[in-house]
This record gives sequence, C-alpha cells and structure tokens, in this order.
Amino acid sequence: MNYQQAWSYLDNLQFFKIKLGLDSMTAFLARLDRPERDIPFVHVAGTNGKGSVSVTLLTVLAQSGYKIGLYTSPHLSSVRERFRINDRYISKEEFAVHASRIRDILGKGQITYFEFTTALALLWFAAENVDLAIMETGLGGRLDATNVISPLVTVITNVSMDHEAYLGNTLALVAGEKAGIIKPGVPLVSGVAPDASFNVVQKTCLKKNAPLYLLGRDFMIKPNNQDVIYSGIKRKSINLSLLLKGEHQLDNTALALAVQELLEDKGFSSSDNEITQGLARVFWPGRLEYFRLSDQRCQITEAADSATNCRQYLLDGAHNPAGVKCLQKALMADFSYQRLIMVWGSMADKDMENTLPIIAPACDYLIFCRPEEERSATPEKLLALLGDKYRTRAMGAQSVSAALQKAEQLAGPDDLICVAGSLYLVGAARHELMGDIV
Repeated sequence: MNYQQAWSYLDNLQFFKIKLGLDSMTAFLARLDRPERDIPFVHVAGTNGKGSVSVTLLTVLAQSGYKIGLYTSPHLSSVRERFRINDRYISKEEFAVHASRIRDILGKGQITYFEFTTALALLWFAAENVDLAIMETGLGGRLDATNVISPLVTVITNVSMDHEAYLGNTLALVAGEKAGIIKPGVPLVSGVAPDASFNVVQKTCLKKNAPLYLLGRDFMIKPNNQDVIYSGIKRKSINLSLLLKGEHQLDNTALALAVQELLEDKGFSSSDNEITQGLARVFWPGRLEYFRLSDQRCQITEAADSATNCRQYLLDGAHNPAGVKCLQKALMADFSYQRLIMVWGSMADKDMENTLPIIAPACDYLIFCRPEEERSATPEKLLALLGDKYRTRAMGAQSVSAALQKAEQLAGPDDLICVAGSLYLVGAARHELMGDIV
C-alpha cells in the first residue's frame, strides 16, 4: 500500500466498535514477532494531561541526546501526528511500510483502529531502535491496547469522571481501570487528588509492591514570579521557565520531571541545563495554543503588536469538566482580551450538561458547531442544553468553517476567539486556520 491506501485502510477499521481487552492485541503482536519485547517504555495514563506530560518528558530527554519515541492519541488532522521520534513525525513512506505489514499478517482477521495504530507504533519504534518509548493509553488502562508493554516507570496523571460508559460511573471504578497499568515492582508517578482515586491507586501499589511517588508529597512545583521552582524526588530545588500556558501545566511538568529523575537510575541522565533548555522547547498543538492571524489568515508575530487587521486565537482540547475548569482558569489568568468569542463543539457522549455551565459565563458569544464526526452533538442539542440565561448570547453554525467566519466577523483585534470542547473540533479548526502539523 502507499500512504493514502494505508490511511484509508486504517480509517475503515473505525467501523469496528471500541473493544477493551488484551487477548487479541497480545496474540497479534506475537504474529509480528513481539516488537515491544526489547524496547524500554514509560507508560502514561490519566484523565487529563497525558499528552502534556508525555511531550514534556520527550522534549527533555531528546534535549539530553536520547532517541525517544512518542505514541499519543487522538490526532488533530493527520494520523501521522500520533507517532514521533524526538522532533520527527513518522514519514508517509514509513507509515505505509508498517501498515502494509500489519495488513498482510492480519489477513482476514479484525482488529480495532487503536490496536492497529498501537501495533504500528511498536513496529516503528523497534525498527528505529529507539532508546525509550513513551506510550500514552487511549482509554482507561487495564484493558487498553497499550497495556501489553513492560515499562520502566508508569504514570497516572489524575483521575476524574470521563468515558463512564466504558470505565465505570464512580471515581473509584474509573481509578481502578487506570490503575490497571501499575506493574509489580515498577515505580508509579502520580498526581491523583486526595480522594477515592488516591485510595485505589495507593492500594494497588501496595498490592503490587510498586513504589508510589506522589505530587505534593514526594515532589512538588510552585510558582516563583514568572518562573517555577521544582523540588524533586532526589534533585534539590531548581528554578525553571515553562513555555506551556495554564496553571495545570505546572503539575504536568512536575510529573514529567519526576519520571525523568526515576529514569536516571535506568541510565537516562539529564543535566539541569538540558532540562531548562528542553522545557523552553515544549510544544503541544491544540492545548492552550495561542496565535494571531491577519484577515488573510497569515500568522502575525508578537512583534507586530500594532497590527489592527488581526484576530487572536486560542485552541484548546478541553472536553470534560476537569479540563474545562483548567481552560476557564487559564482564560482568566494567562490571557488578556476585551471580549471572548467561543467556538464550541462536543461529542454527543460527553458530559455536556456539566461542562457548558462552567464555560458559558466567561463567553460574550458562544458559537456552536459540529465537526465532521458522527458522534458529535448537533448545534441544536447544545443550544437546548445551554439554558435560558446564556442562550441570548449563543448561536449555531452548520460547519466549522461557518463558525470560524462568524467568530471573525464578531471579533476585533482586542477580542479572543477560543475554539474548544472537542479535539475533533480543534483539529478541524487548526487545519483551516494554520494548516496541518505534518
């Protein structure tokens, strides 16, 4: 297959429903000669922040001279975004080669979209002989396709309610699924809150004799004027500057740095200077991503502050109550604007009744739209959920393009257009505004 044929083949796998369980993944990897067998891993689970922790760890270790693989999901506009080695995304040719091998070995068998991409990541990382691969879970942890690996360190960023249909309708049940990545004797780094999730994680670690390193107890981070101070598991306090916006990125950075410290015992060393330089390069598209565009949608640099024919944009994939609360805090603390024009879309299975009331009070205008995704909620449904208090400032749009056009008509240079509620929406909007990442 060429790249386009490989991508089409993969897209057709979306017709198979989400399937949690490791049997088919384990059996299929055996047919691929176990590409995961000789790769050192870090395994990352959690409700929010998985991608930020993973890309921060990648950037720091790459700055230290290591060849680091990164597998994340979902992607914004191209499936190739899921697969990285340091700053390089998988090429179209490499994607096609490994996809063709998977298809040929699979034959008439069936695997899910996520099982396919997980297998492809493992094949690529093995072929490229990476020093370490960071694997982000797709859904939960215990039965997630990535849970076939044997990591050096595991991470559970945090636990809040999300994907209840698959993970359970209580915090303890959700935490139990995510705690399924904890392996006997393998250290866990976590930022779980002191609630039912902590009780589950701690109990699992004790049962499996896995050392638990907890944010706020064993390592911590705090603001220091425009910078932050990180006090580590072993490292004494170090003053650092963060590129990523948002108060929640302090916790994500601390989790990544705690993992880096534990990896030093496995031979992955990083100097303070390499950590500082790495953090100055961290970039995670679609997560509090800010930029300015002219009327012709040409990017305007920060130096061109006098431009009057520009719009300010903020893209963020916040889609559950915890993520939306982080977005709300960031809008108040990290960005200056006169009016907020929000372009919003949600998956129909998300907790819209609890997310919309969080963000609606901050918006001067709300424009609902539907990304081209069959699970997306319609603008009409979102308007109906909004309630009378905020409905006068809301409107619908038939497409992402139409929603962006409405937002641009409403916004002046001192206003902020924010696109949020769904990574599918953020991906579609970013594609139209900035083009593809790869």
